[in-house]
Amino acid sequence: MAGKASVVMLHGIGADSRLWQPQAGSFAERGYDPVPLDFPGYGARPPVGAMDFEGLAADVEAAIAARGPGRVVLLGHSMGGMVAQALLRRRPGAYAAAILCATSPAFGNPSGEFQQKFVAARLKPLDEGRTMADMAEENFAHLTGPRGAGTPWRDHAIAVLGATPSPTFRAAVRCLVTFDERAALGAIRIPVLCLAGEADTNAPAPVMERMAGKIPGAEYRCMPGIGHLPNIEAPEEFDAIVLDFLDRHLNERNA
Repeated sequence: MAGKASVVMLHGIGADSRLWQPQAGSFAERGYDPVPLDFPGYGARPPVGAMDFEGLAADVEAAIAARGPGRVVLLGHSMGGMVAQALLRRRPGAYAAAILCATSPAFGNPSGEFQQKFVAARLKPLDEGRTMADMAEENFAHLTGPRGAGTPWRDHAIAVLGATPSPTFRAAVRCLVTFDERAALGAIRIPVLCLAGEADTNAPAPVMERMAGKIPGAEYRCMPGIGHLPNIEAPEEFDAIVLDFLDRHLNERNA
């Protein structure tokens, strides 16, 4: 990682690192090193039956350490944004900036009625014998907003959503409802951008705006008409927002 700043890209619950493909060229052209990572159980990594946020954060830390020294930016989407928050708590001085995208600071009480219903609803299709590939197209439609439905990256996103192993998805859903980093937000001391989609029903924009208000100095942006996959639905707009934020806060592009 010596040289230009590396943007470590952390994906969401139902996809893998390939969902960041639209960003690869534009980030590199601007002078940043895009580093999309797969969590355990995703991409070419073998499926897993259990996961937790401390283990996911440690896995990312190990991947960063293996690349060597240099400035690191965290770019986390959805569950990846939750892992980014855990990373900021664990090593608050290790990162140059963070972008928290379509995410939230907590999921609440894992034993609560809402959380239990969430787990049951998310896993019901798999319990009934459907596969992630079976559900990929309808999941994409559910995740996108009115502006993003016609994205040229639609087929790519559907293919990535359909490739997630069912055991890994089950483990991620159960992990998701344990998340709560609300108490750590006020201790963050690096530049943070909270980026929401106006039509996102999974990480509603008002939730992200309140989260930004709890992080000292954080910026908040909302993309009109966009749902839960902003980097896929409107990649040029997404990239412009993120790269402007990085240029302003990292000062020089290839330090």
